[in-house]
Amino acid sequence: MTRSNWLRAAVLGANDGIVSVSAIIVGVAAADPDPRAVAIAGVAGLAAGAMSMAAGEYVSVSSQSDTERADMAREAAALKADPDGEMAELAEIWEARGLTAETAAQVAQELHDHDALGAHMRDEIGVTEVSSANPLQAAGASGLTFSIAAAVPVAAALLAPAGTVIPAVLVVTLIALAVLGALGAWAGGAPKGPAVLRVVLWGAFAMAVTAGVGKLFGVAV
Repeated sequence: MTRSNWLRAAVLGANDGIVSVSAIIVGVAAADPDPRAVAIAGVAGLAAGAMSMAAGEYVSVSSQSDTERADMAREAAALKADPDGEMAELAEIWEARGLTAETAAQVAQELHDHDALGAHMRDEIGVTEVSSANPLQAAGASGLTFSIAAAVPVAAALLAPAGTVIPAVLVVTLIALAVLGALGAWAGGAPKGPAVLRVVLWGAFAMAVTAGVGKLFGVAV
């Protein structure tokens, strides 16, 4: 996977781990502040969420991988049926990128001579060996980062003094989300401010809604 693919799966898993498990803990604590109930809810949310994230990423990326293989089969068949037409199509792609017609034709010829299928997969469809979908890597990255991130609010809930679970989890979660937003922006080369604000606001909103539901109905959500 490329850096963007790894980053997407890792950030998605970590963000979901912090937000979803924190929201579960806050919702349960608002309905029933019993430490045992809160602990069970937090640990169960961590385990179930990690498995769900890993399975979801595996299914999603497997579908992407299936699509890439189907595209490769179609391109291979097209190259076998009409190699000249496919080379002309590749030349048009390079010409659209700014090359002269003569240079684009030469580039297409040399790429076809070297690896025609690879050239079409890369330049026409946008799939390379490096960026090709890897379901197990995506599932592992997402599930692992979910578990690590979800452990933060669970630890905060377990270590918080009696009667302070909700404020402790809120504070720890917002700090963790701010750090996650900053790290994600740094790794992706993006501005940190908007990324931090985005994850913190949505995390706070999720916990507020879940706490409200728990308080209103007096049930774990």
